[in-house]
Amino acid sequence: MAASGRLQKELEIKSRKALAVAKDPLARLQAACLARGAQGIKGLSILFRIMDDDKNRKLSLEEFTKGVEEYGLSFSKNDIAELFRLFDTDHNGSIDYEEFLRRLRPSMNNFRLELVAKAFAKLDRNHDGQLTVEDLRGVYNVQKHPKYMNGEWSEDRVLRHFLDCFDYGKHKDGIVTREEFIDYYSGVSASIDNDMYFDLMMRNAWKL
Repeated sequence: MAASGRLQKELEIKSRKALAVAKDPLARLQAACLARGAQGIKGLSILFRIMDDDKNRKLSLEEFTKGVEEYGLSFSKNDIAELFRLFDTDHNGSIDYEEFLRRLRPSMNNFRLELVAKAFAKLDRNHDGQLTVEDLRGVYNVQKHPKYMNGEWSEDRVLRHFLDCFDYGKHKDGIVTREEFIDYYSGVSASIDNDMYFDLMMRNAWKL
C-alpha cells in the first residue's frame, strides 16, 4: 500500500533536517524533494519528462533550470548550474535525466529492493512492467474502503485513487511503471532506518 501518514510525516521531517545541514548540491536536491514526501522525486521526474519535447531523454541547462524552478525548489541559479555541471559528464551541454534521477533516488539495499520487486511482481498480473486498474482487480481489496462501503465510489474509482497515490500533483495517468514504483518506495525507505521494519511494512501491505 502507499505509505502511511505517519511515515510520510517522518520522511518530510527527516528530509527538512537533512536539507538544513547538507552542503553537497545533490544531497540538498534529494532532501528538498523528499521533504515533499515519498512522491517528491517522482514529481520532479514527471516535470523533466514533460519538458523533454523531442523525447531524447536529455535536458539542456535551460530545460533543467526550468524544471527545478517550476517544481518550486529554492535553489539559486548558481546551485542549479553546479548540479548541471555535475551531471554533464561529457561536457556537451545536456544531461541524461534518467541517469540523473537514478542518482537522485535514495539508495536501497538489495534486501529492500527485492521486497519492492516482489510486491510489484505480485501486482503486475500480465507482466507488462506497469500497473493499471485491470492489474489490481482481485489483488487489491476495495470492500473495506469507506467510500466504496457508502456507495460514493465504484470499484474502479477506488483502484484508480490507489494508483494515484504513486503519482504526483496533476500529472496522474493511471499507470505506474516499475521505475515509478521503485521511485516511490525509495522515498518511503529513506524514512525507515531498520530493515526489519521495512520488511514488516512491505509484507503486511502486500501479503508477501
